[in-house]
Amino acid sequence: MRKTFITIVLVLSIILIVASISEIETIIQTLQRGDWLYLLLAIFAEGLWLVNLAATFHSIYRAVGIEGETIWGFLPVIVSANFVNIIAPSAGMSGVTIIIARARQMKYSTARATVASTLFVESDYLGFLSVLAVGMIVLVRRNNLSAAEITAAAILVLVALIFAFLLFLGMRSEQSLGKALLFLTRFVNSLLRPFIHREYLQKAHALDFAHDVADGLQQLKSNPKSMIMPILFALINKALLLSIFTLVFLAFNVPISIGTIIAGFSIGYLFLIVSPTPAGIGIVEGSLTLALTTMYIPLGIAAIITLAYRGITFWLPLFLGMISLRWLDFQKKLHDQNMPAQPEPIRSGFKPNPPVASLEDPPGEGKNPCEHQ
Repeated sequence: MRKTFITIVLVLSIILIVASISEIETIIQTLQRGDWLYLLLAIFAEGLWLVNLAATFHSIYRAVGIEGETIWGFLPVIVSANFVNIIAPSAGMSGVTIIIARARQMKYSTARATVASTLFVESDYLGFLSVLAVGMIVLVRRNNLSAAEITAAAILVLVALIFAFLLFLGMRSEQSLGKALLFLTRFVNSLLRPFIHREYLQKAHALDFAHDVADGLQQLKSNPKSMIMPILFALINKALLLSIFTLVFLAFNVPISIGTIIAGFSIGYLFLIVSPTPAGIGIVEGSLTLALTTMYIPLGIAAIITLAYRGITFWLPLFLGMISLRWLDFQKKLHDQNMPAQPEPIRSGFKPNPPVASLEDPPGEGKNPCEHQ
């Protein structure tokens, strides 16, 4: 099953790359026109962003009582999970499969790993919402806020509230969480049944997930202050992305202001989350370019900034994620090879050979007691 999953994800990534080959070529040509000092600093900041993701997850693991992971050891896992989230977008929850696989390999609670994944997504949303609020104020003051941004922001807030509400229910009662998940399961199935003609989500899986989440939240319930560090890391996460956006402006010698940086980043990241395409491909490029033009940046320059920014924050992590996923698969194979072989169980109906009498056995011993005389 694991090999099938990895194969499907890698095939999807190859299809995505082939379909976007013209965009990749344009991004490479665009980057060649920029100041490489600032571009290298932006790439370095992107590396720090990936490390910060691992640090965020590590702090959440400690909050839910999972020990034994290090930030550097967990880095390829989080890069791979980010890659899976890009290829198969689902509100940031696709990468949970990688996290659960790691939990099984390292022999710690998959329930707590599931909770950690949910808390990671929620902390990321909270970190971005704090930036988005400032961005919305800038757009309102500049009279640039459109219905599209308002709708996308409303969707994001709704998703964040749903996650927060489910976590709250899980901390209170497993039964309450189970009922809420069953309601969501029926709602999603009713929406998708006319198109796929089957049940998309299974009720049994919803109840199992409710049990896992409620079990994993017990540690957090006893120490809610442990979530302070993950939220702080989530804010650092957005600060690093804002710094990358700023460095791209500097790389192409485009005048900047704090309001333009925050508002432009907010629009790009907002449509990255709510877009139905993988990591907002196609939609983020268009919406961010359009948003920058409303901030008095020429169309050509806005397109260059958008392509360079997406090349560093989207395509670079995508290629690193492909490598990390293969590396994790290689590590899994080495781990399985080094595991001691388990003795084969005695099959039903198997009868061992009767003991053979040796020269030292006393007379009459070593015979099968069931043998007829």
